[in-house]
Amino acid sequence: MLAGAAAFATGALLLRKRHESASGNPSVPDPIRRVDLARYMGRWYEYGRYEQRFEANCENVTADYALRADGLVNIINTCRDADGRVSRIAMGRAKPVDASNPSKLKVSFLGPFYTGNYWILDHADDYAWSIVGDPTGRFLWILGREPTPSPEIYAELVSHAQSMGFDMSMFRRTTQTANAT
Repeated sequence: MLAGAAAFATGALLLRKRHESASGNPSVPDPIRRVDLARYMGRWYEYGRYEQRFEANCENVTADYALRADGLVNIINTCRDADGRVSRIAMGRAKPVDASNPSKLKVSFLGPFYTGNYWILDHADDYAWSIVGDPTGRFLWILGREPTPSPEIYAELVSHAQSMGFDMSMFRRTTQTANAT
């Protein structure tokens, strides 16, 4: 598992590589609304993503965020196989670009360098879902607080991401199974 964790963490560094994948949105909008970082903390389930090498063969993906006393955010990204067994874990941290509106964060998974961009492009008023990307348009995640959204909510979220300019033909739905939570 340690080798898998190292590969997952190393893959997370690919966030900064601009040639990793094609852009699914050449004009990523600025985040739509302010983020209350304390309310954003906790477990998120990945409903879907633009496929990246560091998440290859990942299903049952979760992201756990915890606010630290120094204002940074601890990150634990967990990738599971189709049977729900943990196959990779990436641990990192994030820091808000602007503390007064932390909708844009810089992330680091190895070392002291914050090279990745994590933009919370939109979220539900009650923080039940969020749409996350980066300024290059090469990364997109749709996340939610429940393991599996209703078909109607999922369709609305995909449609919302598309209305923000994302090419949803590049989007891959993530399987979430009950035995993986």
